[in-house]
Amino acid sequence: MLNNNVPSESFEQLRLVPSHVQQSKPAVSRDPQFSGWLPASNPMPTFWQTDLHPLQDHRSTEQLPEHVDFVIIGAGYAGVASAYHMIQDGSCKDLSILILEARGVCSGATGRNGGHLRPDLYGHIPTYIDRAGAEAGLEIAEFEIAHVHAIKKIVEKEGIDCDFTLTRTIDTWCNEDSAKQAKQVYDQMVARNFKYMDDVIFYTGKVAEGISGVKGAKAAASYTAGTMWPYKFILALAEILLASGQVNLQTHTPATSISPDPNGGHIITTPRGTTHAKTVIHANNAYVSGLLPEYANNIIPCKGICCRIAVPEGQTAPLLNNSYINRTADGTLSYLIGRTDGSIIVGGASSLFKPHKPQWYNNVDDSILIDAAKDYYTNYMQETYHGWQDSGAKVDSIWAGVMGYSYDSNPHIGTIPGREDQFILAGFNGHGMPVIWLAAKELASMAVHGKEFESTALPRLFKTTQVRIDRAKNGREEDGDIIGTGGFSATKQ
Repeated sequence: MLNNNVPSESFEQLRLVPSHVQQSKPAVSRDPQFSGWLPASNPMPTFWQTDLHPLQDHRSTEQLPEHVDFVIIGAGYAGVASAYHMIQDGSCKDLSILILEARGVCSGATGRNGGHLRPDLYGHIPTYIDRAGAEAGLEIAEFEIAHVHAIKKIVEKEGIDCDFTLTRTIDTWCNEDSAKQAKQVYDQMVARNFKYMDDVIFYTGKVAEGISGVKGAKAAASYTAGTMWPYKFILALAEILLASGQVNLQTHTPATSISPDPNGGHIITTPRGTTHAKTVIHANNAYVSGLLPEYANNIIPCKGICCRIAVPEGQTAPLLNNSYINRTADGTLSYLIGRTDGSIIVGGASSLFKPHKPQWYNNVDDSILIDAAKDYYTNYMQETYHGWQDSGAKVDSIWAGVMGYSYDSNPHIGTIPGREDQFILAGFNGHGMPVIWLAAKELASMAVHGKEFESTALPRLFKTTQVRIDRAKNGREEDGDIIGTGGFSATKQ
């Protein structure tokens, strides 16, 4: 579905010449040395991409421009959002932006996620408080919560058809001990007088099972969140970018090296030639270490699994109004949203494959499923929810995705230490939906206007620093949050 605010004749002009809107993936000759950190060339199809957008494999021009003001590496959520905020800045009307994408637009994690715009109040925030103090934890909670209404606002402003829904998300715990721990977290947050807790309702005992509809739920928490079709959202933004005339989009064109130009700026090399830019923004999440080796231990590509469940054609699915984070009695966590067509998007189950490290850790192959979890959701709705026993619901689409997990569970955002005029927006730990939009807005201000990180609205723990880089670089895997427990057992994916 095209952005309602872009007339059809304007969209036709975006094509430039017919060959620039690719109907199939353009061939790109790749150097084998880059295969370890470039995305797989044949990713599994996802439900979100059932009907590919015409801009999926778009190239604005036949050749790369010789020079631009900004190069953004990555045409997913982070890259597209950064460009959008830049062109919305009234002082940036003369700036030129080139977006380089190794595959198609939104073909990575954002186009493969669960469509869940959900702030996290129970897993990360208490640990951030323990590590850095109450104010640091509160900054992150409020930053994530602000995304729900910020996304609602931009969807309405631009008339984007992406199935955005404002809803309640319900966290459930089916293990008695975990339920008690969750109640303790709730009580601690309330005792701190955090204003956002006014929106949270906590249930225990049989009430939790009745409210959530989850079999065996011992506790449940409810608060405001959103759901959406992420691929449609990003592609609608891409239309707006191209209609501005300031953005050149080049898909299937991976950046393979960045080197300083003796005369100033940077030379960016791709398999299709080079371009020159004053400023570079690294927004390619799980793959940043290919061009930024100092982040090799800081942001690790980690695979996940997600699927769509539907009832047989002609049947009506039981009503499921809310989105969910469900934790089974044995601690297996799943995230879930219900869609208006009655189908379910659900994923997670990382506890099943975490022991099988090669299947998911430092693995960029989203062309195959994670073997240890590929069958987990076969009868998930029947086994988990009251009223679904005779629904006939089954998995009709399943896929893998690659996320960028950080050593300390915080994204890396800001000026890259030791690299002049280079910025990073990456490492979202499978939790980018309630982080990226406003983070990209602040990063755009830093890149365009030279704004200092401390002058932005970004949480302090999100700043990329040499200390954070060195901590991961010199630390052991088991001391980091990805492989180690990290204190995030409540909701850590």
